[in-house]
Amino acid sequence: MEPLPLLVLTAWCAVLSGIDLRHRRLPNALTLPGAVVVLAYGFGSGRLALAAVGAGLLAVPYLLVHLAAPAALGAGDVKLAIGLGAATALGGAHAWVWAAVAAPVLTALAGAVAILAQTLRPRDSPHATARPGTIAHGPAMCLASVLALAPTACWPGH
Repeated sequence: MEPLPLLVLTAWCAVLSGIDLRHRRLPNALTLPGAVVVLAYGFGSGRLALAAVGAGLLAVPYLLVHLAAPAALGAGDVKLAIGLGAATALGGAHAWVWAAVAAPVLTALAGAVAILAQTLRPRDSPHATARPGTIAHGPAMCLASVLALAPTACWPGH
């Protein structure tokens, strides 16, 4: 991916990540148009089929997890997977795989840190018995995708 499209993708991801961290929601008004823009970029570069395959290969497993356990993965994450799957596929198979694997790992690490922080809280703290909240998965998806695509923007042909 060239530097300018990566910069636009990074900005889109930053906005979505901020919203997801604050509200635990990924709005359709941003996820779906973003996916359309990425697919249009794929069309314009003559690689629409590649972008569509990448989108499907990431979105379908996310959809299956969402349908099986809606509390574990939101519908917004499924819609975000369309755009990010398409974008990372345009960066090559290695970028797609790296992003697909790294996102759940990053979310799991965030969850482990949250549990550890809860465990280390003093017992007399008013929040000592509170359960940790949900962990937003969108920011991990975005970070993993941007990091996976960064080498392709810095070193074309990488």
